[in-house]
Amino acid sequence: MGRLPFIAGNWKMNKTVGEAVDLVRELKKAISGVKEVEVAVAPPFTAIYAVRRELEGTPIGLVAQNLYWEEKGAFTGEVSALMLKEAGCHYVIIGHSERRQYFGETDETVNRKVKAALAQSLKVIFCIGETLKEREDGKTFSVIERQIEGGSRGLGDKEWRDIVIAYEPVWAIGTGKTATPEQAEETHRFIREKVEKLYSRKVSEKILIQYGGSVTAENIRGLMSQPDIDGALVGGASLKAESFSKIVRFREL
Repeated sequence: MGRLPFIAGNWKMNKTVGEAVDLVRELKKAISGVKEVEVAVAPPFTAIYAVRRELEGTPIGLVAQNLYWEEKGAFTGEVSALMLKEAGCHYVIIGHSERRQYFGETDETVNRKVKAALAQSLKVIFCIGETLKEREDGKTFSVIERQIEGGSRGLGDKEWRDIVIAYEPVWAIGTGKTATPEQAEETHRFIREKVEKLYSRKVSEKILIQYGGSVTAENIRGLMSQPDIDGALVGGASLKAESFSKIVRFREL
């Protein structure tokens, strides 16, 4: 297939501006010389501009953690796709389980955000995943299906070129629990097959599907050995250059 692995670090609500710059400086050294892996980091909004300056001249991409679907207006506390693009972002994370869980995001609002990002030529990391109860109730595939259909409504094959899917089983995020490589692969394969049914074989073969949920240097090699796992959306382990660089260098482990 020739899909280039994509490892992105989601810093969530961590790192002051100074801490963010220090982390990126360490990271640049720690992953210098790495080839055939796309790498990106998602600092908090307050650190985006400073991190952008530090990343200039490097292949490391800049990701925003969220956006609002309107271009401008009376929406206190929100930021638009245009603002993020101008600040230097290449990607934006949309529909993260924490946004869905704590901030009331729905498939409909995710869909509006995805369209807003794509309209400004921002690439999208489109997050989907089931809760522990949904998995125990045997609803994993139906939840994933609903989230893909709802979040991508109205999109065509062309738009999918700028979308990465991140499968994040909610029960594995920040818990230390990780889906086994086989569990993750089963769901990733289902996601790819669902995208093919909704769109085309061409889209499904090219789309990158990241795994997210307590990814570490200890489990990344096993995850990346699976045919339908194309990278990782890394949380806690991305907050230190040492642990994140090991994940980026997964082939060397």
